[in-house]
Amino acid sequence: MSTRKHSPVGARTKKTVKRADPPARKGILDQLLGYQIRRAQMRFFAHFNQKLHHHHTTPGQLGLLLLIAANPGISQVALARAIGIERATLGEFVVKFERQHLVERRGAVSDRRSYALHLSRQGQEFLDRCIPEVLAHESDFTAHMTASERASLLSLVIKLADGPQHEK
Repeated sequence: MSTRKHSPVGARTKKTVKRADPPARKGILDQLLGYQIRRAQMRFFAHFNQKLHHHHTTPGQLGLLLLIAANPGISQVALARAIGIERATLGEFVVKFERQHLVERRGAVSDRRSYALHLSRQGQEFLDRCIPEVLAHESDFTAHMTASERASLLSLVIKLADGPQHEK
């Protein structure tokens, strides 16, 4: 006797046929600035992670360290405002940076209740290693653009980011 199982009469067997799906239609999405900015951001962050994964940092974390480096003694309140995040969220990052010995919290001279943030020596060394790679990542990511297009894009994105706040 055979132990082979038979398909019921008339049953179809699945065939693996590879065919290219047509690209999805986007409808109005091609006209929505927010959608296109988000798509670009996702691609940009994926490229960042591909190129800088060995540093175990994100673009946002790197941005915080760069702001601290550019503003020695900045308060957590001012840093949270500059980057546009909640103070509690920033506090989590500061604790992480302290554990990694990248940032030091010192008592603020003007207000003993608050802390002044400073990049540590290790933090500066970390940035010194990252900055050339970040610049290479940005250059690589925008290589299909002219210098003028890249400058215009940067200027327009800054204008959007620094534009007036709209009420909720």
